Amino acid sequence: MSIIRRGIFLVALPLVLVVLWWLATRQDTSFYWPSPHRVWDAFVQTWTPAEIRQDVLPSVVRFVLGFLLATVLGIGLGVAIGCYRGLREAIEPVLEFLRAVPPPVMIPVIILFAGIGDGMKVLVIFFGCLWPVLLNTVEGVRAIDPVLRDSARSYGFGPYCRLRRLILPAASPRILAGARQSMSLGIILMVISEMFAASNGIGFTIIQFQQTFAIPEMWGGIILLGLVGLVSAVLFHLAQTHILRWYHGFLRSQRKA
Repeated sequence: MSIIRRGIFLVALPLVLVVLWWLATRQDTSFYWPSPHRVWDAFVQTWTPAEIRQDVLPSVVRFVLGFLLATVLGIGLGVAIGCYRGLREAIEPVLEFLRAVPPPVMIPVIILFAGIGDGMKVLVIFFGCLWPVLLNTVEGVRAIDPVLRDSARSYGFGPYCRLRRLILPAASPRILAGARQSMSLGIILMVISEMFAASNGIGFTIIQFQQTFAIPEMWGGIILLGLVGLVSAVLFHLAQTHILRWYHGFLRSQRKA
């Protein structure tokens, strides 16, 4: 029954929003506020398999590459900074400075060094996605109980064993929380980067529709972007549930106790 209830909750709000949209535009002839059926017709006609290959897949590939690079590097640097106090004290001011720089501001700088190709877009996504993963990893590593660290050393755990058996599992809830933030930010940066000197991509296509006053097609692109975000969130949730199954089991046992 809980699965059925969750399914109902999942589709109820979107249906309500679509009905309200239809009621609001039923007698409205505004050019800028098309009805749902006009947007749906434009969506079906615009986002054909060929258009998906040309614009959607390149965007998804850039997002995935930037996100994965930021996650791998963020976890690696975060573990090192969190484990070694001297390194953390030396590098923390630089990290705070770079974190405060909005990623879209870096686009002109990245264009100067990386050009206007796919590399620039991946670097923009990477730069924005890095900080939530990195900082959450640092805090997750620092929050590990010192008694657990000392116990691992007392039992003769080597550095690699401590990393695998203690540090990464203990910090994984915060690491994945940072990765979730990075994923949302990465989709935003994917669109923003494609608005600068691009020739394909979801963001580029939406801007083209807006500049040519193809308003239903523009709204269709926005809906497609939301669907990409929804699919990404669902896949991430499934991966997170699998990785943290031990953590959720521990929380359930604590509640029962």
